[in-house]
Amino acid sequence: MPQAAKETPMTRSTLLFMGLMAVILGACATSTPYSPAASEGEYGFSDQQIEENRFRITFRGNSLTDRTTVEDYLLYRAAELTLEKGYDHFVVVKDATEEETRYIQTSPRAELYYYYGYGRPFPYYGSGYPWAVAGPDYTLQERSRYTAIAYILLGKGPKPASEPTAYDARSVIDNLGPTIVRPEPVS
Repeated sequence: MPQAAKETPMTRSTLLFMGLMAVILGACATSTPYSPAASEGEYGFSDQQIEENRFRITFRGNSLTDRTTVEDYLLYRAAELTLEKGYDHFVVVKDATEEETRYIQTSPRAELYYYYGYGRPFPYYGSGYPWAVAGPDYTLQERSRYTAIAYILLGKGPKPASEPTAYDARSVIDNLGPTIVRPEPVS
């Protein structure tokens, strides 16, 4: 009778590592939720007071967060901040949405060569100019990340009818609120 293969139990550190990797990969597979950025340059919103009633607000999304969502989250944060500070409306004085695009090669069979200016490319790593020769399964994916920035001026009372970039904070909260995705609570 053949002898059964002996199973080796997984160590605690292996299980911990596998769990951590699952959490990291899971976090990478979703768009940026509406939440404060953990630090400068991180995904989420941040705001900075410039004067008593002037603020700069930023919302930065990952590559799975589309431009419209980033801009909606920025407006929602502006409305939220307006109400937190005891104001009724805000005027967008200046705004911009920046796009950062990266191209990612998805071919597992590509070979990287470096070209030294003269002669032929060498099939090893070194200094020089990168030059890729792709295998037959070569694909190139475009990944964009958006960052929306706005300078706002807070005001009391009804929004000025003559100002097209003025927003009633409560209306923005009511209209955009159902579309806001917040982070999952940690259990």
